[in-house]
Amino acid sequence: MASFQVSKEEKLKENQEERYTLDGTVDMHGRPAIRGKTGRWIAGIIILLNQGLATLAFFGVGVNLVLFLTRVLQQNNADAANSVSKWTGTVYIFSLVGAFLSDSYWGRYRTCAIFQVIFVIGLAALSLSSHLFLMKPKGCGNETTTCAQHSSWEIGLFYISIYLVAFGNGGYQPNIATFGADQFDEEDPKEGHSKVAFFSYFYLALNLGSLFSNTILGYYENSGMWAIGFWASTASALAALVLFLAGTTRYRHFRPCGNPISRFTQVIVAAIRNWRVEGPQSDDELFEVEGKDSSVTGSRKMLHTHGFKFLDRAAFIASRDFNEKQGYYNRWRLCPISQVEEVKCILRLLPIWLCTIIYSVVFTQMASIFVEQGAAMKTKMWNFEIPPASMSSFDILSVAVVIFFYRRVLDPIVSRIKKSGAKDLTETKDSKGLTELQRMGIGFVIAVMAMLSAGIVENYRRKYARIDCTNCEGSSSLSIVWQVPQYALIGASEVFMYVGQLEFFNDQAPNGLKSFGSALCMTSISLGNYVSSLIVSIVMRISARDDMPGWIPINLNNGHLDRFYFLLAFLTIIDLAVYMACAKWYKSAKIEGKYVEDTEKEDCGV
Repeated sequence: MASFQVSKEEKLKENQEERYTLDGTVDMHGRPAIRGKTGRWIAGIIILLNQGLATLAFFGVGVNLVLFLTRVLQQNNADAANSVSKWTGTVYIFSLVGAFLSDSYWGRYRTCAIFQVIFVIGLAALSLSSHLFLMKPKGCGNETTTCAQHSSWEIGLFYISIYLVAFGNGGYQPNIATFGADQFDEEDPKEGHSKVAFFSYFYLALNLGSLFSNTILGYYENSGMWAIGFWASTASALAALVLFLAGTTRYRHFRPCGNPISRFTQVIVAAIRNWRVEGPQSDDELFEVEGKDSSVTGSRKMLHTHGFKFLDRAAFIASRDFNEKQGYYNRWRLCPISQVEEVKCILRLLPIWLCTIIYSVVFTQMASIFVEQGAAMKTKMWNFEIPPASMSSFDILSVAVVIFFYRRVLDPIVSRIKKSGAKDLTETKDSKGLTELQRMGIGFVIAVMAMLSAGIVENYRRKYARIDCTNCEGSSSLSIVWQVPQYALIGASEVFMYVGQLEFFNDQAPNGLKSFGSALCMTSISLGNYVSSLIVSIVMRISARDDMPGWIPINLNNGHLDRFYFLLAFLTIIDLAVYMACAKWYKSAKIEGKYVEDTEKEDCGV
């Protein structure tokens, strides 16, 4: 009878585990999420569609912004490229704001909703300001018709609008990627694999959304119909917001974990206060709260790892810091090991993150220098005008093809090779395809190839160009189609770099800092834009001397843009060498109860 009672209780427990998610997610009412009624691919597809529509709206502004600044606001090429780099950089800097609010106080759902509203308001203001004030005379802003001079308040209204767009999109982007991943329980083997696949499809949705803006909207905007393009972006952003809100009852949520800045500060202060204490000799001497839950609200426990041993002093138990009977401890003198490991985890991620900034410098050329280069080439083919900005559609097609090739062909092949070379059964079970760090390394290599390709094309473009032109758009007889390889290579590198980076930071970031992990990816792009702007300024200051026009002058035919591309290729090679050293040094985080613990992700292997 007793054995029957025990088996009945075990069966009930198993049924509950099958019914509810195991990763700590809750539904919209704060109750444990029911596996069959929340999350999974129904919620995931809603978020993917939302991302596609929001991306269409964002790139409807961003992809042709450099041409808007040169044709409508009459900035020169270098100033326009710098303005776009600073604006794009600001978009991604705002991602840190969104990530902080999401992880600390609001949660990902509320943060996504609020910033999407700001995004829609910014796009509506941009559409109105362009339609009423900037497009004068009507139809200006194409290749032939120059717009009139604008007053300072009209230009000011324009900049307020686009920076509202930057604030809204920046705060939304890192949270929607993480919120989509939250819909899959990584403690469940099947949902864990779906979560990995989600990041590839997320990046694909991002690129497919921008395909429409790069082609259809790009064509209208290149023809001078800027207001129509901006209004279409506004409508797309509004549709994305409505769709996101429609899925409210289906989503799974992680509770916000409180202010991470105070947690980090407590670890540093406690470690400094105990700096005279001899380091702990074993894990048993390190403090951790009892029970399943972590000391960090809404997060799972992190296991002790070696490295940054000085920080372990923050978790060293001293009698004055801990009252065992009352369970009381002063967090400014004693921190649980999960809290210490949270700090260690971020410190280990920073070198990898810093190495991705130079790659982002290469990536950002696609929205600025590539477009200016394309505008100076032959853009007509069979009596059809190819907008220079629409060439980025080849980047998007490349992303789609390479994602399919990687997931369906390359990844299974690498998995089989690893399994065939495995020494024991454990290694066979854990054999996956390329690790995230390995894929990021491949992304660096392809980025070098893209810059070399762009430099070679520019060299030939200048050979077939008219030096004495006044309006130098289309001044070279070399077809813009020759830009296809550099766009395709950038797209291929994105799949390995940015998809791998998204997976890596989401997987390795502590539970209480998942949005921050995604924000790191975006901030890398942000700093890449600022560094790009800095490099352009330095190059122009050094090269534009003694009556020389510099490498990137207003008339590209008088410059040496090819040398700029080769410089970026050289910097990327140096960065790759540093990255490989950092990747070999990296040790992954250990989370208690995680379905798959990849403790050997540190080898870059490229």
